[in-house]
Amino acid sequence: MSRLVKKSPSVCTDLPLDNTDISNKLHLFYQLLRSCFGPTGRLKQVHNNIGGHVVTTSASSVLLPAISSSQPFINLIKTSILNHVSRFSDCGLFAAVLCLSLIEQAKQSGLRYNVAIGVNKRLLGLCTSYLQREDCGCKVKLDFCSSHNLIKLARSIISSKPACVLTEEEALHISKLAVQAFLLTVPCNSPGTVRLGKIVSVSVEGHSVLNSAVFPGLLVDMPDDFFLNKVEDLQSNLLRVVLFSASLAGDLCELGNGIIEVHPGVDTDSQILDQLLELGKQVVKDEVTVFVCQKVIHPVLQQYLRSHSIIVIERLGITLMEPLTQLTGAQPVATLHSTIPAKAYGKVGELILRQFGSKNMLHIHPPAESAVCTMILCHRNETMLSEVKVVCQKTEHVLRLTLREPSALVGGGCTETHLAAYIRQKSMNEVTETVSALRCSQAEYCLGVEGFCRSLESVAAALEHDGGNSLIDLTHAHHWTLPADVMKDHMEDNLGFCGCGLVQSSPDKKWTYLNTKYSQFSPAPLPRDTTVQPCVLDSFTAKLNALQVAVETANLALDVRYVIQDMN
Repeated sequence: MSRLVKKSPSVCTDLPLDNTDISNKLHLFYQLLRSCFGPTGRLKQVHNNIGGHVVTTSASSVLLPAISSSQPFINLIKTSILNHVSRFSDCGLFAAVLCLSLIEQAKQSGLRYNVAIGVNKRLLGLCTSYLQREDCGCKVKLDFCSSHNLIKLARSIISSKPACVLTEEEALHISKLAVQAFLLTVPCNSPGTVRLGKIVSVSVEGHSVLNSAVFPGLLVDMPDDFFLNKVEDLQSNLLRVVLFSASLAGDLCELGNGIIEVHPGVDTDSQILDQLLELGKQVVKDEVTVFVCQKVIHPVLQQYLRSHSIIVIERLGITLMEPLTQLTGAQPVATLHSTIPAKAYGKVGELILRQFGSKNMLHIHPPAESAVCTMILCHRNETMLSEVKVVCQKTEHVLRLTLREPSALVGGGCTETHLAAYIRQKSMNEVTETVSALRCSQAEYCLGVEGFCRSLESVAAALEHDGGNSLIDLTHAHHWTLPADVMKDHMEDNLGFCGCGLVQSSPDKKWTYLNTKYSQFSPAPLPRDTTVQPCVLDSFTAKLNALQVAVETANLALDVRYVIQDMN
């Protein structure tokens, strides 16, 4: 069929970073994400013009998918950051702010983009090799014999999300629960390949955050009050459980694909019901105590099972199927047209009724040690509760990453300022050979180094949102914040500790404002004093990858010569 509307030609934009409209949008995107960064970051409310759900957040995993843009350049960066967040769960805003800052610094310096790309690659290599060294000045080893550093790591993630609206006490409580739940998912005596367990989150709105708790085992909804009084009698011995993934509603459409032949005069409904009741008789005969179905159970079958003192749980949902299978050892039964094999049955320990607000929940204890637990999360309203649930899931993922690499980086902007000082000093010691390899002048190389270091420092400075000033000490190169109402003459009396809490101010220390010129120096290592520990930690694995993603995405953006858009 011929076209009714003439096809529009594609729009080609040459040198997109020199385009005023694209540059303005990139800068706006940078300011938007920068203002979300850190514990005092500003919240963003995102909603569609035609209505729909309103999102209130400062978390990159929630904010970026909610933001839509017609600009391919913005979408390129957004997609890259979201890919990092989907794999590592943390440091999304760090990667985005650093990436956009690198692009801005390259533009402002006037460097040829190919030179900026080469310098960025070179300095990224210096950063990663330094961070992976044992004597790295901003790396902390995590000791699994103590939960203190794990709690600090969890608390740093949770406290960085202001939309959770948590007090200090509440943030610490949720952090401890997150670590407790994580440790419960790590099997203690598991020979061979270790398989981590599951954390199931249950949200309870309208209650104090301090009512949140972690329980070993699984808690499932029990909407039917009819049989709850009999649960109390089932708190000893092992109980047999059967788990169905097939629907037991008795509908023909649930019988599977294929041709169904029905003889004249045959009542299909009664035949299916008879089949369901035969299934019920076998379950009663096999002394099953708990009957669980992922989907719907026919009311007649439910009544029959309950009349034989069997606890019936329907509409479990696919999300809880895997943890329940892992907890009980049961094999889900996918058909009602054959007898249930003995190996399909599982075991549960105690069954206890618990109540959280208006929710009646059945607490299913494992028959032995299990790596499945349930986290009950409470908060005052839906928006805060949703943010807490998201951040707890991210925290769980970050804690799991520590099993592969039991290290963390000091937080509060100190890693960024420390790296910037290290790179300035290290790169200047290797100018001659580097300039030759990159085929650029020494002046161009120095410009590239300065832009890279300023970008790192701008990430640290982005943590301040209340008009204060960001400083770097000229001894250890840690990050400090000077409140807006404090005069420079009284600086030493008001700085206290650095951003990560490892370094205390003293009269012999010297500071300078971030993004100002200062003499190159090699950051002095901190004394290995076990009594002084950082109070803010970042995930080593997540931040290292975020650093790589930020630099590589910035280089990709700097390398784009044309943007071609199909306008049809």
